[in-house]
Amino acid sequence: MGPVLRGRGRTPYWPWVQPIRSYVQQRDAERLQSEMGPGAADIAEIVPEIRRKLTDLEPPPTLQPEQARFRLFDSITSFLKSAARSQPLMLVLDDLHWADEPSLLLLSFLAQQLADSSIFVVGSYRDVELSRQHPLSNTLAQLSREQVFQRHLLRGLNLDETGRLAEETAGIRPNQPLVENVFAHTEGNPYFLTEVVRLLTQQGELGGAESAGSPSLRIPEGVREVIGQRLNRLSQECNRVLATASIIGREFSLDQLLRLFDDPSTGARQRLSEDQLLEALEEALEVRLIEELPQTVGRYQFAHRLAQETLIQELSLTQRVRLHARIALALEELYGARWEEHAAELAYHFAQAETVTGTEKLVRYCLLAGEQALAAYAFEEALAHFERALAAKEDQPVDANTAALWFGLARAQAATRVGQEYQDPLQNKRLAFDYYLQAGDGDAAVAVAQYPIIGARGVDYGRTELISQAMTLVPPDSLDAGILLAELGLTRYTETGNYDGAQEAFDRALVIAQREQDLSLEMRTRANANEVDVWNLRWQEVPKRGGRAIEVARRLDDPRVEVLASFETARALAGMGELAEAQLLSNAMLTTAERLRDVSSLINSLWMNGTLCRSGGNWQDARAFWERGLAVRPIGPLLLTDMAVLDHQVGDLAQGKARVDLMRESPPVGFG
Repeated sequence: MGPVLRGRGRTPYWPWVQPIRSYVQQRDAERLQSEMGPGAADIAEIVPEIRRKLTDLEPPPTLQPEQARFRLFDSITSFLKSAARSQPLMLVLDDLHWADEPSLLLLSFLAQQLADSSIFVVGSYRDVELSRQHPLSNTLAQLSREQVFQRHLLRGLNLDETGRLAEETAGIRPNQPLVENVFAHTEGNPYFLTEVVRLLTQQGELGGAESAGSPSLRIPEGVREVIGQRLNRLSQECNRVLATASIIGREFSLDQLLRLFDDPSTGARQRLSEDQLLEALEEALEVRLIEELPQTVGRYQFAHRLAQETLIQELSLTQRVRLHARIALALEELYGARWEEHAAELAYHFAQAETVTGTEKLVRYCLLAGEQALAAYAFEEALAHFERALAAKEDQPVDANTAALWFGLARAQAATRVGQEYQDPLQNKRLAFDYYLQAGDGDAAVAVAQYPIIGARGVDYGRTELISQAMTLVPPDSLDAGILLAELGLTRYTETGNYDGAQEAFDRALVIAQREQDLSLEMRTRANANEVDVWNLRWQEVPKRGGRAIEVARRLDDPRVEVLASFETARALAGMGELAEAQLLSNAMLTTAERLRDVSSLINSLWMNGTLCRSGGNWQDARAFWERGLAVRPIGPLLLTDMAVLDHQVGDLAQGKARVDLMRESPPVGFG
């Protein structure tokens, strides 16, 4: 076995950043460039250490969030598979129950491509932390469908194993009555056992013959009590330092603590010198409540999250809020000109201290942290930042920050929602546009108008007016105008059925795309034009135009537009009776959609494959495709409608009626 890379932490993509960082440190620049290939620039967005070795990296291309996330996932997967060709690779992902959703999505993406690689991934989690709604539960359900996946339940230790663990931990062979007592109270939980044995060793109660006779053992009911007793044995200064560190986070640094304990404004009672702080930290290190982070100086983390939580809960709410305020201001001073790199951390502390520090800095840092999360394709984290900031501004006048938060929230929502759920991002997008228009910020208004909420076809009423307003803010033959025209053509038809007006907008957009030699605009225009022609039953030109859009999408590594162009092209081919060609295209589309993991793209691909199977008389495969789609989105109108028809065709009238009833109860939605 080659390198064993272990990852843990709490920032976005935390299980992946640390092992990749560790691997980067072990490789020279030439080998690293060879293994990462063209994906190095994408991976460097979340692992900045790569740019220190590969100094000539160009920035990655600017893409839509879903496209950028797919590109990042594909780059990381390709890199790991390349690195494993020379020697097997083992990835250990600890504490997956704490993982953020983007990390879990990346794990699912990688799992699909492990079959032909020399990569062994080991993930650990506490099943007691999971509910049906927990993100990891959904990920495990997806992983269980992969042939390479195996689940191993780690049960508690038995009596003999408890004795051996106690001996190895303490270096002393405990007597049997004591082992039985420890086993009865801990039920063989390894963490409970380790903590209890360490406590007994410190207290001098774990011995050999001298402690025979089943001593009276005061074993804590749970690990929190064990940690509490260990804390009680530490000095007052050590407890005070650890309590402050627990509010900073799971990880903390000596520099951060120095700012908090060597500040004259805090008063003489709180001040500690650097030597005193180091002494307190050494005391905590000795009993393994904290540990030093590898290959770093002055950075620590709590050995277990429950130790941090125990310390936090011992503080009153008032103490916690005021500590967050002190920490936020101290970190702001510590980071200085580098504060943008720590926006998410500062946003968290200012949010917790809002009643003391107010909302101004909370909004500033949340806005920046949200934009950074969008750039890193961590859509769920972005959503939380924008929502937190908007809640803080709820009773304040609307300003430019409010509009920026609306637009950020719209993009985060659009990346995670489908169907009727698009109403919220559409509304937030319009709120941002209206503000910028009234404020005279034309550039911002145009940027908002150009952003397509893909998947909201049929529910984005009024977008023609919005784009028309934006058109007045740009030169008529500019690239910005071309992007707006590509979207205007689609909205003209979906809102009013004006086919000639739609074609006129598409033609103007293509003229601009060809003059500017902008393949992205050409691809976007052709894909939108195809959708209009399919709805208008003008199928003859769609395959040629769709083929060009698919070709450009693959060249630009834009799987989302590739799926959209393939979908409309397959519909046109099916309409003209070219079922075999449509089936080939649909199969390829589904493969791309499964890699992309975009909900709308996956549903449309499954629906199209099922429709073509039904057209060929293969009802069993049609049902299988559609059931997969309904598992993704139970109220999908396309899938429910066709499944209800299929139920009646095969004589399952009760099931067909149930689907019809579900459609009646569901709110109206767009096409996807």
